[in-house]
Amino acid sequence: MSSAPALSPENRKKLLDALGDAQRIGMLGNRPLEQVIDHSMGFAQALNGKVNTVIDLGSGGGDPGLVIALACPDIQVTLVDRRSKRTDLLVRLVGRLGIQAQVEVIEADVADLPIRFPGRTWAAVTSRGFGSPTYTAEHAAPLLLPGGLFAVSEPPEGDGSRWIDP
Repeated sequence: MSSAPALSPENRKKLLDALGDAQRIGMLGNRPLEQVIDHSMGFAQALNGKVNTVIDLGSGGGDPGLVIALACPDIQVTLVDRRSKRTDLLVRLVGRLGIQAQVEVIEADVADLPIRFPGRTWAAVTSRGFGSPTYTAEHAAPLLLPGGLFAVSEPPEGDGSRWIDP
């Protein structure tokens, strides 16, 4: 059985610095970064020891994907965002964190992933504040291995309104 995921003090500091850069340029909300990391550790706990690959939809400034990568070094992480400004930042942060062998960054609209990567699937799909449940599930389903895990959350400061489908 796998032990609970944890961040060393050194890795927590690295994440605070990296996510701080994302926050300063507007790619991560304004909530305290310790809260961002603690929230993302919930994803790491849900995945640790259960999967070996995860794709994070709408990775933005790296939350929760970068936290998962540092807390769960046995999981190969794919970060996806459709905006090149965000993926450029993610590539730089992955390099700074020294996790290039573990983390792949893809610039793409999630709707295009099954076309760009036919047959490619992941053991888990994560997203935080990506879209409504229906929209998120529709785009996650073709990316998941049969029996895979699907973990989503609203940002902690969200009011939950995005989860109400019209």
